[in-house]
Amino acid sequence: MAKKILVTGADGFIGSHLTEALVRSGYDVKAFVLYSSFNSWGWLDQCADDVKANFEVFAGDIRDPHGVRAAMSGCDAVLHLAALIAIPYSYHSPDTYVDTNIKGTLNLVQAARELDISKVIHTSTSEVYGTARFVPMTEEHPLQGQSPYSASKIGADQIVQSFYLSFGTPVVILRPFNTFGPRQSARAVIPTIITQIANGKREIQLGSLHPTRDFNYVTDIVNGFIQALRSDKAIGEVINLGSNYEISIGNTAKAIAEEMGADIEILSDDQRLRPEKSEVERLWADNKKAKKLLGWQPVYGGLDGFKRGLKETTDWFTNSDNLLTYKSDRYNF
Repeated sequence: MAKKILVTGADGFIGSHLTEALVRSGYDVKAFVLYSSFNSWGWLDQCADDVKANFEVFAGDIRDPHGVRAAMSGCDAVLHLAALIAIPYSYHSPDTYVDTNIKGTLNLVQAARELDISKVIHTSTSEVYGTARFVPMTEEHPLQGQSPYSASKIGADQIVQSFYLSFGTPVVILRPFNTFGPRQSARAVIPTIITQIANGKREIQLGSLHPTRDFNYVTDIVNGFIQALRSDKAIGEVINLGSNYEISIGNTAKAIAEEMGADIEILSDDQRLRPEKSEVERLWADNKKAKKLLGWQPVYGGLDGFKRGLKETTDWFTNSDNLLTYKSDRYNF
């Protein structure tokens, strides 16, 4: 079993939860965080007391090949989560998505090849599929870049696959469907709804309500990464991590309002709408491959699991200290 693990994007939403889980599982963890002059470690600055001081931090930039190689030196395996992920910002600044998501991933697999890393787990996204052509969506579903973000992730996935096929680099591509939970950015729909309600609003500003998503509570996704780290069957494979349950954005808002005891009215905000052909209308994961290769299945699956995840998420966001870090009065671009 790999002992020294590098987590890129460890300062982010999923990465911080994953770092905590790895430390608690006894791994020696090096957390790659984005360098800033504020010496910020992102969400790791607020990690649990039993995890603090029990991991190493490397501050750098995934776009810098020399820093990436230095960070990976001495590590057995890499969990690669560092990426730009906000879809609206990708319309504004697509060049940065190519640099970060594609070139950054190239930096990582090139270093993995040179350093003889035992396993690279790369984070893909359900957005690479675009609107479902069949459901549930297997890993054989066609890829379609309906936003610059999803196009950059398709490119990153292909770079990773090419290193496996060309050089035998031991890679795994995990493809999480929509993840939610504590610490998620308010650019995502569930925190957007929760923070508006928690701040007393009853007219909730949203974009399209009819698209469906396959939502997954963050601890399930983290467990998928750890299972992939431990499984040799996963090498060379693309694997969905999804709940095999779909729900519309409109019904998601209603479920959150019910959990929070709020009577809401949903208003359409034009700036939150994707361009018509860019909207991903339907996502619904087939997760049989994850069960077969990783022994993974969601604990928070189905409507009941989704509601349990929503309760844990709303409990975290409605804590006054946490809520203060979010700007619910503005659209998080």
